[in-house]
Amino acid sequence: MMHKLRAGLLFLLICPALLSAQSVPRYEVDASWPMDLPENMILGQVSGIAVSSDDHIWVVHRPKTITESQMGQVLDPPLSECCTPAPAVIELDAAGNFIQAWGGPRWNRQSQSWVQPDYDWPENEHGIFVDDEDNVWLGGNGDNDHIVTRFTRDGTHLMTIGIVGETGGSNDTQRLGRPADVAVDTQSNEIFVADGYLNRRVVVFDSETGEYKRHWGAYGGRPHDEPLPDYAPNMGPIDQFRGPVHNVLLGPENLVYVSDRTGNRLQIFERDGSFVREAILSPDTLGNGSVWDMEVSPYDSQSWLFVVDGRNMTVRIVTLESLEIVGSIGRGGRQAGQFDWVHNIAIDSQGSLYTAEVNDGRRVQKFIRAD
Repeated sequence: MMHKLRAGLLFLLICPALLSAQSVPRYEVDASWPMDLPENMILGQVSGIAVSSDDHIWVVHRPKTITESQMGQVLDPPLSECCTPAPAVIELDAAGNFIQAWGGPRWNRQSQSWVQPDYDWPENEHGIFVDDEDNVWLGGNGDNDHIVTRFTRDGTHLMTIGIVGETGGSNDTQRLGRPADVAVDTQSNEIFVADGYLNRRVVVFDSETGEYKRHWGAYGGRPHDEPLPDYAPNMGPIDQFRGPVHNVLLGPENLVYVSDRTGNRLQIFERDGSFVREAILSPDTLGNGSVWDMEVSPYDSQSWLFVVDGRNMTVRIVTLESLEIVGSIGRGGRQAGQFDWVHNIAIDSQGSLYTAEVNDGRRVQKFIRAD
């Protein structure tokens, strides 16, 4: 019970009218997490968060979104005593202590400009995944970011899938289209790519060789790139991902969960792309949609799917069995436990949740079980 006395912990009550307090998990934000970053480091938009097998937290952010007024320390002449842009990838432990940081564009003090690294790196970082062998995978959704990249734990570049600046549509077997997210199964040596902001598919490659294996679109069908009608509530299903195909999750029973963000839906598939079922969440949501990212966690006699709803600035709690919303965590706002465009979610072995925010949120938060 001592964690409930820690200064700054705020309780988040989760829709008790929908299910009993004993059945729906409740979370509180740990406002003391993470610890300060060293050397006056500051984050830009945080576009991905993941947990490795040792329960370390991995963050990817967008250094180029940091404004000059926020990084006055590195200007010439210095504008202020703070701050300096952090490298794009940051590793933290579960307590929030800084472990290391590497990668991405760096601010050059002499030229007073951003310099890209001399290896493949996206212009606009999007999504991070750490596999069971401690490989770190990144995507990118910039206009020419048609790659996913693989690194060692300490940031050595190992592999690129796709070709920078080249795309070939939703049925190309060698090129990607602004991929948003990946998930890797090291047992089968397969990488599943949410492809993405331009293409309308999930595509699978060999994670060791980069060899193409298969791909599919909505309902397991063949994707196309023809214009789609604008989304409207109650318009009925369409046979293509509306996009962006924003997240791919390897869930229980060897199922693949896919976020079709502006379609306000998640779809579930077998590993071979066979369609299983779908759910429409918050169907009245317009703009950039309600299904951004997902994470699965088993609790008690039920399993829960935590769904990031960035447009409505909350995390939905969904029953894995029925795919119904039964609760939520947080709301829009700037205080601890609130969100400004919550973008990604991850979970550790203790059941704690970690969130990342883009837009003006630009932070990571930790939520722990309150029951």
